[in-house]
Amino acid sequence: MTNTAERISELETRLEFQDETIAQLNDALIAQQKRLDDLEKRLQQLVAHIKTMQAKDEPKLEPPPPHY
Repeated sequence: MTNTAERISELETRLEFQDETIAQLNDALIAQQKRLDDLEKRLQQLVAHIKTMQAKDEPKLEPPPPHY
């Protein structure tokens, strides 16, 4: 009987450890997803900013100067 009780106790300890590990991994995953979302938002802002800057730098379409 003692062997069975020890095995059950060992399994309960492992299960507790696994539950704690899963919770830690879940927290890490949530933090990484938030960071990824923030980086994607910043990337979109940067792309929009670059497009705006390029539009400002493009020369205006003017007719060529007359040749003399």
